[in-house]
Formats: sequence, structure tokens, C-alpha cells
Amino acid sequence: MATINQPWQVDFAGVLLGPDTVYPISEITGLGTPEVRAQDVDLPNDDGSFPGVDYYNSRTVTVEAGIRTPGDPDAAVAALAALDEAAASPGVRKTAGALQTLRLLWPGRDTSKRLYGRVRRIEAVTMAQAVFGWIPVTLEFTATDPRWHGEPEQQITIPLARDSADEGFTVPVTAPITTGVADPTERPGWVDNAGDLPAWPSLRITGPVVNPHIWITETRRVLDLSLSLGENETVQIDTRPGTRWVLRNGGNTASALSSTSRLDLFQIPPGTSEVRWTGADYTNSTRLQVSWRDAYTAL
Repeated sequence: MATINQPWQVDFAGVLLGPDTVYPISEITGLGTPEVRAQDVDLPNDDGSFPGVDYYNSRTVTVEAGIRTPGDPDAAVAALAALDEAAASPGVRKTAGALQTLRLLWPGRDTSKRLYGRVRRIEAVTMAQAVFGWIPVTLEFTATDPRWHGEPEQQITIPLARDSADEGFTVPVTAPITTGVADPTERPGWVDNAGDLPAWPSLRITGPVVNPHIWITETRRVLDLSLSLGENETVQIDTRPGTRWVLRNGGNTASALSSTSRLDLFQIPPGTSEVRWTGADYTNSTRLQVSWRDAYTAL
């Protein structure tokens, strides 16, 4: 991942473009609303159609740039090769579901935002002036998820919640009697999504624990797992579109999810919300790690 340190710079699958680089940018397109995949249905007995659900297609970002190394054609060709290598990465290109990133820092923003997808085109428009150290290039990146994701990735680690059913009173009881947590914000599962769209979390459970039950208080969405994890065993849950899986020690264990557990609906809403979880663990050492990036409609 390239280090973006000023506005207008672009991290194109690990290659830094824009100001203070050998890749000046003349134009970027594809940053607006993605193409809509409409589900309209023609009215059989009348004019017009009935509007259905609108989905966004993938987003293609095109960067018109150049390679500028005045008087150094060898450096220009090497810079072009760096772009080709980024596009041809075998670890991504030949792995289904593997993703690359496009990151941009826009003026007026404190941090960069990113898209997930694949490099689809690296084209040297002409090599006529390569001998002078100038090669115009066209770059295309197709984002399979059209949402913009914030930087940096956020993460919290949560111990098991106390089950109120297991709590009681110890006699003698002294007035005043209080129950629960005096200040709910002191609980460790608060998460903040500064974007305007729900964010897709990744979750990692480290055992020992039996039958973990995870929920988001504000949305009431739950994930129930019927399994027993030993010490240092893990379950990794990813909710992102195109990469939804449940892996136990690296192997598929999606069958452990209950029928009411919906990965496609388990999202962190905009604003502040709370993630909690329960399970059976007599060592008090099991932990749930929640990772997410704020999600945005626009750059």
C-alpha cells in the first residue's frame, strides 16, 4: 500500500499517482453515482412501468495520467512496468474473490477513502515520446463494491457480556438496590461508524467458548453459532458482499450458523451502536474482535 500524504494523490493498487510522483494525473472519471441496475416492470395494461428496487452496479474509475521522467527513457519504461506488475499480480488475478484497492485523498478531507475491486486496464496510449521520458497512460479500476470505505480500519476487542440471568443478589441486601451497569457507555462494545451508510464488519472469535451469540443492540441483528472452540481455536466471520464466509481455523464452517443468522444484514449502522456477545467460557479468556471501515455514499 502506497503512502498518500497530500490531496489529489491516488494509490492505484499500490502505485502512487499524482502530485510529487512521476505519474501526473490529468483527469479522473467514475467518481459519481454508479450505474443503476433498475428492476422496473412494464405495466401490462397501461402506459409506463412500475418502479422496482434499484441496485448499483460495480463502479469503474478511469484515470488519465502520464509518466514523466524528463530525459530519462529508462525510468519511464520502469514506471510503466510498475503499473503493469500491479495489474498482473498473480495472487489476485488468479484467485477468485481476491481484491485490490484504489485509494484517493480528496481536497477538504482529513483522510483518504478506498474502493475494493480489480485493475482492469493499463494502456500506454502512445510510446512516441518515450525517448524523451513521457508516456501517456489510461488506467481503469473496477470497484466490485461501489461504496467508499474510510481510513483507517477501526477495531475493538470485546470480552463476553455478563448474562443477567446468571446474576442475582447477595444477602444481606443493603438499600439502595441497583442493577446493571451504572453508566452503559462504560461497556466495552461501543462502535462508531462516521459514514452515512451501514458498514460491513469482520469478526474474529478466539476460544475457548461454546455456542457464541453475537448481536448489535440497535439493529437487533444476531449471529448464532452452534460450535465449541478450544483454547486458541478461532472463527473468522466476514460480512462484506462477495466475501461472506465463516471459517473455523481456516476451514469452512458456515453450517454452524443458525437459520436466523443473516450475514447480509449484519451491519454496523451510521453513528454509535453497541456490539455484544455471550457464550459459555469458564476461563474468562475468550475474546471477540470486531473490525470495520466507515462506509460512505460519496468520496
